[in-house]
Amino acid sequence: MNISQLETLITISKTMSFRKAGELLNLTQPAVSAQIKSLEDEFNTVLVDRNQPVTLTDRGQVFLEHAERMLDIVDELKQKLSDLDETPQGRIVLGTTTSIAIQILPRVLSYFQDQFPLIKTSIQSLPSSQIYTQVENGLVDIGIGYLTERNPNLSTSVLYYDTFELVVSPAHPLAKKKHAAVDVLRSTPLILLSPDTVGRRFTEAVFKKYNIEPNVVMELSSSEEVKRMVEIDLGAAIISKQSVAHELRQGTLRMIPLSELEVSHPVGVIYKSSRYLNSAMHQFLSDLKGMPETQFISSE
Repeated sequence: MNISQLETLITISKTMSFRKAGELLNLTQPAVSAQIKSLEDEFNTVLVDRNQPVTLTDRGQVFLEHAERMLDIVDELKQKLSDLDETPQGRIVLGTTTSIAIQILPRVLSYFQDQFPLIKTSIQSLPSSQIYTQVENGLVDIGIGYLTERNPNLSTSVLYYDTFELVVSPAHPLAKKKHAAVDVLRSTPLILLSPDTVGRRFTEAVFKKYNIEPNVVMELSSSEEVKRMVEIDLGAAIISKQSVAHELRQGTLRMIPLSELEVSHPVGVIYKSSRYLNSAMHQFLSDLKGMPETQFISSE
């Protein structure tokens, strides 16, 4: 048995065709057939049902699962050997919220890509509640989000601190106030983030603490949507201060300080403790942790 045979079986399972598998692998159809026949002879079983369309037998499906795991091990081995030349390279899948992806990552990734062009990054936009799960399950290499829980399987590191603030449009009755009491939340129409966000959970805790029945006129899934609705004066919102930094500078939103909201929320990186850190992940984490807080929250 060799790696090429395993790759051929996996490709057949996807294409359901000896011919198409051969085209993808740059092999002739007889060569594809010979590789599969060799596997079947070695394990004394039938792996492929050759009727059209071509499918794997039950034994073939079991074999496929192990073949995929073996190729994953080979890929990890290649990565570890590549790391030995001390040239950071590889691919990183980042998982973060839409707000952080828009506000923070462009500055970070721009610097990082200039310094390490062999490292490729992709971004998955996720609700805060899913970042920990996706990292723990290995679907995301590094998460960047609010550090809301402790998990023995995950490591975290704080990058900066954020707060959640009451914001309104310049045309809103509260816009000229330099400060407000928490009671304004009882009567002010509010546009809130969805329940699976850290901001919403914090807001609900404030409502509960002060026995407030909010007047919720809209519920949206992202900070970007909330900001647009507040800008056209459809309601006020309690939202991440970092996410509205640009709008506050431009004057399209106004922030109304409430002492009851003055709680710092750590934002940082999340990664699996037991996972092998390839050179790309190691370099990215090292650079990210080494950046000063002003890199994330400085004004334009």
